[in-house]
Amino acid sequence: MTDVAVVGSGPNGLAAAVTMARAGLKVHVFEAAATPGGGLRTAELMEPGHFHDVCSAVHPMVLASPFFRRFELARRVPLEVPELSYGSPLDGGRAALAYRSLKRTVAELGPDGAAYRRLMEPLVRRVEGVADLTLNQLLRIPGDPVAAAAFGLRALEQGSPLWNARFSQDLAPALLSGVAAHAVAPLPSVAAAGAGLMLGALGHAGGWPVPRGGSAAIAQALTADIEAHGGVIETGRQITSLAELPPARVTLLDVAAPALLHLAEGRLPARYRSALESFRFGNAACKVDFILSGPVPWAAEALADAGTVHVGGTRAETAEAERLVASGRHPDRPYVLLSQPSRFDAGRAPAGRHILWTYCHVPAGSTVDMSDAVMAQLERFAPGFRDLVVEFKVTTAAGLAAYDENYVGGDFGAGRMDLWGVLRRPVLSPVPWRTPLPGVYLCSSSTPPGPGVTGMPGFLAARYALKDMFGLGVPDLGYRVP
Repeated sequence: MTDVAVVGSGPNGLAAAVTMARAGLKVHVFEAAATPGGGLRTAELMEPGHFHDVCSAVHPMVLASPFFRRFELARRVPLEVPELSYGSPLDGGRAALAYRSLKRTVAELGPDGAAYRRLMEPLVRRVEGVADLTLNQLLRIPGDPVAAAAFGLRALEQGSPLWNARFSQDLAPALLSGVAAHAVAPLPSVAAAGAGLMLGALGHAGGWPVPRGGSAAIAQALTADIEAHGGVIETGRQITSLAELPPARVTLLDVAAPALLHLAEGRLPARYRSALESFRFGNAACKVDFILSGPVPWAAEALADAGTVHVGGTRAETAEAERLVASGRHPDRPYVLLSQPSRFDAGRAPAGRHILWTYCHVPAGSTVDMSDAVMAQLERFAPGFRDLVVEFKVTTAAGLAAYDENYVGGDFGAGRMDLWGVLRRPVLSPVPWRTPLPGVYLCSSSTPPGPGVTGMPGFLAARYALKDMFGLGVPDLGYRVP
């Protein structure tokens, strides 16, 4: 008999399965696709020998995630951590640069360097408290109240019309809005500011890693650990009803919140069903993958060393692009998030070639091909870019939704990232992973702490399931030499 059934093998489903298997329980994971991983897949999308990340490419949160720290991911997967975490190009060959060294970042921001230091230094200095607050259970007393207060005050400032009050130039604001726009939310807003400040603090404190071999290397480390502890991962198995699962004391669902409505087939009480029916999704992404005949020819040459580049121009331009998306339109000059993994991992492309991973924000459900707009933005800040394009592949927002059912409308965050969407995920509760069905828990990014490759929704759901159903605590998850 199976002790635990897990539906979905994204990073959260795998984290839940690791935790349960390490507790000595019999675990069976069911995955609809041919390979496990969800957002952690790497594939030859266009030509042999060119390995593209299908979803996530850079992982700002894996070094700080409480789950991945327990799992000792850095001992299992080689992580390339660029000294230049991210940057934002501006016209005239300029760029705002966020190094792992806060001191160096401040020195290169010019007149606004001191103001940027005052904003970020308290968060970097107490980054473990910031991570505990933002990458963990939300409705609880913070482990570091000083870090929580510093973070909250800064999120309120940067999420309000006062966001430019401490700055006089354009470099620091561009840097901050570029990273805040990860939230796919209007700027300024408290939720986007919180996401940007957290990601920025991690960029200075530990860096934004690029896994050698692609994001699939993280999924492979997780699946290897599950199987080493007796777990079974069954691929090519679509679960359309909870009744299709084998008898199990616990069921963990790495699915978008409303999917539980279909899986439960009318068994949910009215109040909880209403919460799932009203669950809100955010806007989406159009992804464009490239094969290039050389590195991106940035006008600001320092950007060649950046693990991630936020291509949007000034703070005002990025905010306008996000405003248009929020109003249901497609910007002519979109905000583009970009990474060139082959710059740090030569095995991702043949000699002389590079792969480039990009996406821009679009309205939910969009079927629009944004490749021309993306390339125009890159040509703007990297003259000659178009001449290097060997081949490219477009995945529209509708295509993302078809790839993964959790990406409803192309929302890869599995839920809207505004303040209410952060707190009510999918219900306002100290234990939102529990469902009204005995032994059934949600563990997807539709639960706290939300999107990103952290494994934390799966880990937190598994932690409560261990306590509720088995009377067990969290087991040791550390790396053991085979």
